[in-house]
Amino acid sequence: MPIPYFYIIDMIFSRYVMIGANRSAWSKRRRRMMTHDQERIWLIEKLKTMNPAYSRLPVPKDEQGQKDTLRMLMNVWMPLKEPSREFLEVQDSYLRRESIIKGIVDEKTLAPCEKDSRLYLWQGDITRLKADAITNAANSAMLGCFQPLHSCIDNFIHSAAGIELRWRCKQIMDEQGCDEPTGQAKITPGYCLPAKHVLHTVGPIVPYGDLQDEHRRLLRSSYLSCLELAAENGLTSIAFCCISTGVFMFPAKEAAEIAVATVREYLDSNPDGSVRKVIFDVFSDRDKAIYDRLLH
Repeated sequence: MPIPYFYIIDMIFSRYVMIGANRSAWSKRRRRMMTHDQERIWLIEKLKTMNPAYSRLPVPKDEQGQKDTLRMLMNVWMPLKEPSREFLEVQDSYLRRESIIKGIVDEKTLAPCEKDSRLYLWQGDITRLKADAITNAANSAMLGCFQPLHSCIDNFIHSAAGIELRWRCKQIMDEQGCDEPTGQAKITPGYCLPAKHVLHTVGPIVPYGDLQDEHRRLLRSSYLSCLELAAENGLTSIAFCCISTGVFMFPAKEAAEIAVATVREYLDSNPDGSVRKVIFDVFSDRDKAIYDRLLH
């Protein structure tokens, strides 16, 4: 009489799970056997247990609904406890695969600008760029955007990097003991991003578009702080987003002029520094047109 298949499974389960020393090995093997879709659902369920307010949240059946739900749960995750290695293993596998699906853009494939071979212009999602560092236009808390599915760059970067980025930022801010001053910068690993590092800077807020000289000074300081921090860490390539031009309401044209002038001045003053390539990343056609006029 053949042995029932469920009895064989039970024996295998007992071999790997009931023996305490092998329990983690079995769990790891099981996680490695997950499909990409299964990883997404597993992460959703785990994040729901981390936040009781969302414990009854249904998991959508469609792929995009699941992706939005996962991102939303990552956005609202509170860094009260270090995420487990089990969670990070699955998250990293999932997000790195998502990065490949979106398409990674290697900074080495970009063409330099006509007026200055040290400067580059690229239009697209900055979370796709493979460079030594990308910049994040952060807020003073430096923990990322907690608003679910918000369209700011802070939200996109933290969503693509994974929750370990928020946890690292929390550690940095706890050590600092106060909010991040405007015009300064911090560096973290890129985690699941193609970029090796993220440079987080708080740009100036321009209420009602009432631009003052102090706003200009602080924006220049944000760019300089990122460049200096990159150099301190031996980085050679850095991609800048359009700092402060979104919800912080800094006029786009003048922000671009300050960005280009500050970067050129820094590179001219530090010819032997590590930073050799600066990429201006734009997302909108409006910003691309502005930088085109400045760089070509």
